[in-house]
Amino acid sequence: MSKIRPLSRVASVFTTPRAPEDFLWLVNPLSSARQLRGIVTAVVPETPDSATIHFRPGRGWQAHQAGQYARIGVEIDGVRHWRSYSLSAPSGADPAITVTANGKVSETLVRRTRPGHVLFLAPPQGDFVLPEHPRPLLMLTAGSGLTPVMSMVRTLVGRRRDADVVLVHSSRTLDDALFREELAALGDEHPGLRVVHWVTSDRGRIDLTRTDDLDTVVPDWKGRAAYVCGPPEMLDAATALWQSSNVPDQLSVERFAAVLLDGAGGQGGLVTFETSDREVEVDGSTPLLEAGEDAGVVMPSGCRMGICQSCLIPLLAGQVRDLRTGEVHGDEGQLIQTCISAAAGPVHLEI
Repeated sequence: MSKIRPLSRVASVFTTPRAPEDFLWLVNPLSSARQLRGIVTAVVPETPDSATIHFRPGRGWQAHQAGQYARIGVEIDGVRHWRSYSLSAPSGADPAITVTANGKVSETLVRRTRPGHVLFLAPPQGDFVLPEHPRPLLMLTAGSGLTPVMSMVRTLVGRRRDADVVLVHSSRTLDDALFREELAALGDEHPGLRVVHWVTSDRGRIDLTRTDDLDTVVPDWKGRAAYVCGPPEMLDAATALWQSSNVPDQLSVERFAAVLLDGAGGQGGLVTFETSDREVEVDGSTPLLEAGEDAGVVMPSGCRMGICQSCLIPLLAGQVRDLRTGEVHGDEGQLIQTCISAAAGPVHLEI
């Protein structure tokens, strides 16, 4: 270390105002003292509108637990956009995300990402993870909600021959079902994994307002630790069903978005990002986090649903509306959760 520091000081003469390490990415795209990065190693199509993107993270990445997610940054037209994606690779392996083309960032990842491209990363997080001790499991998923559960399945069946897992996955057609061939092969290889495809075009949506469908497909569902991931209405119904069945502690749910109040939007207004010298006119239903990202402001964020507090930014002036409750609030200097807050008139933020 005593030799490196003088060399760094000498190099800084030629790189000022940048630090020497800022130029290491020209040689090694994963080298950065300021921003964790990953390099794409493979892009595997899953369906016509989805793909799994494998990447090798640089130094500073924390190994993920099965079921966790990570924030992924992508530069589009010179602007860095961040979104959270569940990690679909098993724990202990290099990470991967499985993305469905729905929205600007997801479209870019699915349609344009190639091996060798660089992704910006934040460390894995989330508590939608496997139980500490072995026990029978029920995985109930729909659409892209299968992604974090697939990480769990891949982790379990590869390490525990006594795994007891029932996976019920809902999709519009069999062709729309993610990982269908791999799940079939895993089910054949591991007798402790039973996969049930619930095709909504044939059977309609699985009914979680009562127990009939679950009783038929998984008769012992009340005795299993349940993991549910899918659309908000599915999660709401599952939460109510497990509660009414007196087994709420058996249920874990993963939400991809905050639960917002219907009609919570208001007048909106001009949002000024003071430090970034940006301003944008937004409606009353757009979270300030999304407004900032769309304006090219590097916004802190984490869960993007009002839980982790990673997106807090000081409010300099104006008022905001909590999109979950409709409450309007705001005092100078108050820390605002930008992922679940929208402008209620002109707003100035310290970022």
